[in-house]
Amino acid sequence: MIPVMLAAMSIVGGDDRVSAAYNNVEETLRLLCKKTEMSFPPKRIYLRAFKRDAVLEVWAASSGTGRMRLLKSYPIAAMSGSLGPKRKEGDYQVPEGFYHIERFNPRSQFHLSLGINYPNASDRILSDQEHPGSDIFIHGDRKSIGCMAMTDPVIEEIYVLADLAKKAGQKNIPVHIYPFRFNEEWALAPPSTLSLWKSMRPIYDAFEKNRQVPRFRVLNDGRYQILTKS
Repeated sequence: MIPVMLAAMSIVGGDDRVSAAYNNVEETLRLLCKKTEMSFPPKRIYLRAFKRDAVLEVWAASSGTGRMRLLKSYPIAAMSGSLGPKRKEGDYQVPEGFYHIERFNPRSQFHLSLGINYPNASDRILSDQEHPGSDIFIHGDRKSIGCMAMTDPVIEEIYVLADLAKKAGQKNIPVHIYPFRFNEEWALAPPSTLSLWKSMRPIYDAFEKNRQVPRFRVLNDGRYQILTKS
């Protein structure tokens, strides 16, 4: 978790910072989309992170309904904690589960940042009821506590892609954070964590098969349940 005074601090020049980011990366992103045989800007994007691999993938699509393609994989420069979900304020854990971008912060203490909706419905059931933590971001720089630091040049690409998708009409940009790729051997975990991971597995598998972000709901015990299968 990044304290509000750091992650959300207002500093002068946010609009200029975004404009500079567009100038820095727009041509790179345009060439990347061309190489991936995708329209620029993409109509939809999807972020998928794997904590064990320290990788954040950006998937994209040229239409509102088409299959998504991997646009680019970015190394995560820094993230604290270990495998397993975030469960309370100050545990230094990066969350695990299914989220979406809920805020754009062009005045971040860490260059640019994208805030995710932690705690989500599952976290509100399974995490500390009084102090679950908050203010989880994907941001620039190379240091972080509970967030994913991507370096300043990388967050400019991700931020601009998210901003372009939002301007193209994407109302919900999903961010799925996994402990690892589920085709790997399962790690030992407490029963509560293993139960959560098992409920995340069908969503992972469905995307691997269809390249479409599945719909899901949160059960009363905090586990996820997929709503679309094929």
